[in-house]
Amino acid sequence: MQSHELLRQVYDSSNPKKISDDLGLSLSLIYKWAEPAENTGSGTVNPLDRVAALIRSTGDTRIAQWICEQSGGFFIKNPKGLWLHPECLVPATNLVVQEFADLLAVIAKAAIDNAISKQEAAAIRARWEDLKSATEGFVRCCEEGNFAPMRQPATPAQPPQ
Repeated sequence: MQSHELLRQVYDSSNPKKISDDLGLSLSLIYKWAEPAENTGSGTVNPLDRVAALIRSTGDTRIAQWICEQSGGFFIKNPKGLWLHPECLVPATNLVVQEFADLLAVIAKAAIDNAISKQEAAAIRARWEDLKSATEGFVRCCEEGNFAPMRQPATPAQPPQ
């Protein structure tokens, strides 16, 4: 789905005038966002396309994570590439179990003094994000019947600075 199509659907179930007032922008600009921005359309680059371009430019998915958090959710990066060998179920399962064990180890180490520092909380958050990503990858592999992508080494999340 294109971003302008999504915005059109959003406008069908919300109030573009209220959006205009809330954002301090003209109603015509709000409506232009719901039009194609190509040369043939009269639309303008909308905020969704700009955020997507910013993520592509920086390669930093923390932007998507922040947006997801603003909506009460979280971002899970999809696994890279799919191979054609479904026989890798055991290694894929082991990867998820290992990610969970790593999270538990970080939690246990942090809680040993009966307190959690900001740095320890950041480390827990980073391991949690890794576990969510690994689990999402596993579920996608289950849905596709292909576990080979789980054999690729995961890149650990970096705790916030």
